Amino acid sequence: MRKVLVLVFSNLKHDARVARQVAWLRKKYDVTVVCFDAEDAPGQTVIRIKQTRLTPLRKAILGVALLSRTYSAAYRIFHDYRYLHDGLNGKFDIIIANDIDTLPLAFELQGSAKIIFDAHEYAPRHFENNKIWKIFFQPFYLYLCRKYIPQTSAMLTVGEGLAKEYARNFSVQPVIITNATRYVATEPSDVRPDKIRLVHHGIVNPSRRLELMVEMMKHLDQRFTIDMILMTSDYASEKTRAYIRSFVAEAEKDPRIKILAPVKSDDVVTTINGYDMGVFLIPPINFNYANTLPNKLFDFIQARLGIAIGPTPEMASIIQRFGNGVVSENFEPVSLAKKLNALRQEDVIRFKSNSVLASRELNAEKNEVVFNELLERLLQ
Repeated sequence: MRKVLVLVFSNLKHDARVARQVAWLRKKYDVTVVCFDAEDAPGQTVIRIKQTRLTPLRKAILGVALLSRTYSAAYRIFHDYRYLHDGLNGKFDIIIANDIDTLPLAFELQGSAKIIFDAHEYAPRHFENNKIWKIFFQPFYLYLCRKYIPQTSAMLTVGEGLAKEYARNFSVQPVIITNATRYVATEPSDVRPDKIRLVHHGIVNPSRRLELMVEMMKHLDQRFTIDMILMTSDYASEKTRAYIRSFVAEAEKDPRIKILAPVKSDDVVTTINGYDMGVFLIPPINFNYANTLPNKLFDFIQARLGIAIGPTPEMASIIQRFGNGVVSENFEPVSLAKKLNALRQEDVIRFKSNSVLASRELNAEKNEVVFNELLERLLQ
C-alpha cells in the first residue's frame, strides 16, 4: 500500500479541511499524520507534536533572525521539528504540506516522495493589516514561497482568488479544493413567521470583528435572535483572550444574543440545522479576508439554512448563483440588517429550499474525486 504523510501545524479536531483530507486518504493509502492533536481512527498513525512556545528571549532572537534575513535560523526557532527526521525521512510516496510553514519540513523529509502543497491562505499577505507582521513576517513568507513552491509536484488551494494570486506571483497553477463539508441527507427546519433564528459559528479572533454582528442585532426587528457558537484557540494570546472576555460580556447584554460552547467539526451541520439563517460579516481588512471562502459557508448550505453575508466576492457569487440568501451592500452592520429586516417568512423558506439544491453540488464528495485524481496522476 502506498504511504502518505500529512503535515499540519494545527489540531485536527478543529481543522475540518485537513480532517476531511485525511479521511479521504485512509480509504486508499497508509496514512501518517503529524499534527498538534487528532482523533484516533483506524488506518492512520498520528504523531502529535507540540507547538513551539515563544518565550520573550526566543521572540527577541526570532526578531533578530527575521530582520537580518537569516531565514533558516528563523524557521528553526519557530518550527524546530528536526527530531522527526529519523523516524519519517524518506519513507513516503506522497507528502502533503498544509500551509507554508510545513513546506520546509516536507522537503527535509522528502526522500523520493512527491510533495503537494495545500495553501489554506495566501501566505505572503496573511496578516498584512498588521504593521509588525508586515515588517517581520511578510518577507519571511515571501522567501518560503519563492524557494519551495516551484519545487512542489502539485499545489492546492481553497478558492479562485487565492489561486489567481499564487499563479500571478509564483508561476504555479493550483488545483482548487474548496472547504465544502460532506453531503448531509437532511431537510430544512420549519420557519416561524414571528421568529427568525440566526446562527454564526467559528473561531474568535479580534481581526474577524465579530462585534459587527452584535452591532447588527441593534438594527434588527424583534423577530431576530442570534446564537454564536464560538471556539477559542488553545494557543490564543492573553490579549486575544482579553478581547474574547470583553466581546462575550458585551454580547450578553442583548437578551437576543446567546454565546454557546463549541462543537466538534463533524457535529456542526446537525447542530445548526434547526436555525433559519447562517450569518457571516467579515470586513476585507487583508487579502485573505477579502477572498475568503470558509468552511462555515458550506456548513450553512449542508444544514439547509439561508445565508446572510457581506459582499465578499466568492461567497456572494455562490449566493447569487443559488439564490439562497442575502448579500449586504457593504460591510456595515446596518447594511446587512436592512437586508434581513426586509425578509418575509416565504423568503426564508425559499432560501432554505435553494440551499437543498446547493448542497448537492457543493460538497466534499465532489472535491474528493478531484483530490483522488490528482494523487493518482502523481503516483503513475
